[in-house]
Formats: sequence, C-alpha cells, structure tokens
Amino acid sequence: MINGIINIYKEKGYTSHDVVAVLRGICKQKKIGHTGTLDPDAEGVLPVCFGSATKLCELLTEKDKEYIATMKLGVETDTQDTTGTILIKKEVHVSVEEVQDAVRAFTGKQKQIPPMYSAVKINGKKLYELARAGIEVERKAREITVHKIEILSTDGDEIKLKVLCSKGTYIRTICHDIGQMLGCGAAMSSLVRSQSGEFVIENALKLSEVEKLVNSNEIENYCITTEQVFSKLKKIVLKPEFDKVLKNGNAIRMEHIVDGDKFLNDEEVSVYDSEKQFCAVYQYDTGQNMFRPVKMFLHQS
Repeated sequence: MINGIINIYKEKGYTSHDVVAVLRGICKQKKIGHTGTLDPDAEGVLPVCFGSATKLCELLTEKDKEYIATMKLGVETDTQDTTGTILIKKEVHVSVEEVQDAVRAFTGKQKQIPPMYSAVKINGKKLYELARAGIEVERKAREITVHKIEILSTDGDEIKLKVLCSKGTYIRTICHDIGQMLGCGAAMSSLVRSQSGEFVIENALKLSEVEKLVNSNEIENYCITTEQVFSKLKKIVLKPEFDKVLKNGNAIRMEHIVDGDKFLNDEEVSVYDSEKQFCAVYQYDTGQNMFRPVKMFLHQS
C-alpha cells in the first residue's frame, strides 16, 4: 500500500475525479484523494494523496498555485473559455500597453465572482449543473489574492499569461474580467497548472508513467512521504514516558520533550515519539506554554 503524495500530471480530457479513479485501478488501493480540481480541458500539476497521506488533502488544497494561461481577446463565451458557446465577438483595437495596464490591475487582493460553469456549490447544487439546465443564480464574490501576474508573450489577439495566485482563483474569470476592462471581451483558450505548493510540473508523472512504475515496483521512489511535506518545520522529540500523551492526541508540554527551544506563537512543529517516528503536527501556544495537535499521522508508515 502506498502512503504518501505523488505529483501527477493531469492530461486533457480527464477530470480530477477521473485521475483518482484510474489511480485506484493502477495502484489497487481505495484510499486516494486529489488536492484541487482542474477542469477537464486544463492540464498540469495535480498532487494526489495515498493512504495515510489523504489527511493532507485539505492542507495541500490550500496552497498557492501557479498557472500558464492563454487568453483570446475579442470573444466572450458562456463558460469564460473557448470551449463554451460564443456570446459576443468583437474586433480588437487595443494596444500592447493597454493590455499590460489591464493585466497589472489584477494584482493583489480582490473579490472574484465564481463562474456559473464551476464546481462551487449553492444550496447543495454545483453551479455547472444549474448552468447546464439553463439556470443562472446570483453568486457571492469571494476574496482571492493574485500574488503575481505577468505577460509571457503576445501573438495577435492571443496573450500568454503566468499567474501566481491563492486557492479558489478562477483564471478564466480573470481572463474574462480583463476583456471587460479592455472593452473587447476575452476568453481563456488554454490552461496549464505549472505549480501547486511545492509540487512543480517538471517532476509530474503522467498516468501511463505511474502504471509502469507500479508494475516495476519503483513507484515508492517517486512518492513523497507525509514527513517530507513538513520537513521545513522545527522538530520536537518526546521523552519515552510521554509517548502515550502523543498517541492519545493530547497537548504536549515543554517538560514532555527532549530538548527545549524557543517557539513563536501559533508556530507549527513536527512531533516525533521517543523512537523518532514522525507522528503529528502540533502548534505552539505561547500563553499556555504548550503544543496543541493540528493533524495526527499515527499510522504513517
């Protein structure tokens, strides 16, 4: 059984759910989860958690993402990308400088209204299900952060962008909104997720590659353990007589650990039992001078 994270390259035509289903068949195990939905026509980095590492799915989903997107000016569609039904077509009469100014305007914290063709749920229904039924509902704007957005190249009415952003950001909505600002409309024509947290596209494996590695019993060499995910955190090791405190998920006090150190309030640390087995991530509480559990990984192998 695999316990850890594999950096998968999601190819076009697959949903993120499809990727998990295929991996269950290849790896012959059920406990698998992905870390952030990619549209079927998008491709790129999709970290997938296996076994005990599925506890990390939510945490990894929260990480910042980097995308390479192509935006086509002069067209608007119902899906905000070029796979949808064309609603408006216009001639494009904007300068490179105007495009640059519009793109720069989307840097920083901002409110974004999720598109109707998205997996966001309202009253238990996914928006794309309502959209396919011809129903449009009011959506609340959500706060996102675009840390960096830059133009990589321009080719006529097609603009290639690199976007580093917070989770929950819809790149096709950014393209659509840039088009609105320019007055000519725009739709996203391609999308590649080049990075998700620490996972980069250069190291991502296609499903066919995973299958070969599983068949040759080499897949573990490409699997990142839960412990490795938290390798940058400070480490604390418990004294033998306090292992039970950790196993029960109780708070840990300074006298429970082998070596004391200075910790910041709310600082997260990797916690090891007396045999130096990674067991959990805890958070330091300055006021109480103790560590409280954040996530337990007692069955990590």
